[in-house]
Amino acid sequence: MPQTLARVATELLNDPNLSTLTKKSYQGVLTPFVAEYGRQFIDKVQRAQIEAYLQQLTQINFRTHNRHYTIIKRLFTFAAERGYTTHNPAAFIKRKKPQSSAGEHGGDEVVRYLKKQELAALYRRSARNLRLHALITLLHESGARIAEVLALNTTDINFHKGEFQVVGKGNKKRWCYFGEASSTALKAYLQKRDGTHEALFIERLKQSAKVRRLSYATTYREWKEITQNHPSLSTAGFHNLRHTFATERVKLVPLEVLRALLGHENIQTTLIYQKITSEVAREEAHKALETMGTVR
Repeated sequence: MPQTLARVATELLNDPNLSTLTKKSYQGVLTPFVAEYGRQFIDKVQRAQIEAYLQQLTQINFRTHNRHYTIIKRLFTFAAERGYTTHNPAAFIKRKKPQSSAGEHGGDEVVRYLKKQELAALYRRSARNLRLHALITLLHESGARIAEVLALNTTDINFHKGEFQVVGKGNKKRWCYFGEASSTALKAYLQKRDGTHEALFIERLKQSAKVRRLSYATTYREWKEITQNHPSLSTAGFHNLRHTFATERVKLVPLEVLRALLGHENIQTTLIYQKITSEVAREEAHKALETMGTVR
């Protein structure tokens, strides 16, 4: 029996084999896609339609863009597995390549981290928004993913030990750690936050006044509000804080320890942080020369 794209997407999202984080990731990608093509029978969707949809996603970087493509392709694979279609129209669509003009790189500089002056600007710009400031500080100090932090409850935070546990990719648990800056920012936010809820980060809906767990859509909007007019922060995202965390620590802790902190299943994923970019090397070289000149 023919099934609409919306019906198949719902069935995929209800798959019990999906972890909580994977389901959230799928839902974030598929919701706008379903809004566009949900009424069509899934076996009638054409490759040109998917390509047109992906081409209009100009506000995200190439890695996020390719994640959208991968999840959409997974939807059609799922449909084929269930016998709702005999082909996958997304199968041979080319992935988006990095754009150097937008600060994206696919080679040695694949890790987009925030420099000291960028971090200072980010903290300065978020200072008036206690919730966003606490979120940014916690992401930077812990190296956790944005979805992992948004899923936290207040009871998950151990201020005494400076730690919390998350459920990461593959439904695996790991410990994350934070310092005094996060502790101070979190306490300031919790003291002033509007409403009570088990979630660590919450929001109050304007129309219904209902308090709920903070959504990614809201955090993304607030992030863009404070970064869009900055020459380099305008191309940054929450995940760059995780890259910054890793880049700062790769020189301080063993690689296996960093792998555990980041929750990487494969050590090869962690190895990308050992590839110090030419820009970092140049900065370190200049610092060394300045120090040597001072000593002389």
